[in-house]
Amino acid sequence: MTNELGGPEQETAGAKTLTQTLAELDNYLDIPLTISVELGRTTKRVRDILAYQPGSVIELRKLVGEPMEIYINGLLTARGEVVVVNERFGIRVTDVIDPLEIIRFQM
Repeated sequence: MTNELGGPEQETAGAKTLTQTLAELDNYLDIPLTISVELGRTTKRVRDILAYQPGSVIELRKLVGEPMEIYINGLLTARGEVVVVNERFGIRVTDVIDPLEIIRFQM
């Protein structure tokens, strides 16, 4: 039975829905995603690229101290700063992009 304010039956139905949702979400938790971090970009002519040799320096448009872009499956999802963890590069997330903005960028 329910009362006017949404009694126990309504709470039980809500709990079932939450339990079902969590169970369905669990199916997605083991899907592998590719994460990449972009150091910077530039545009070069073919002539310049063909002239590269060991020791050539490619100047990027990114400034020192600017956050790196973090892509998940090719979608820009966050920004962060480079760190070193156990002699390997890592990235500390400093800004997460609103999922609605990610959708807007894709349209």
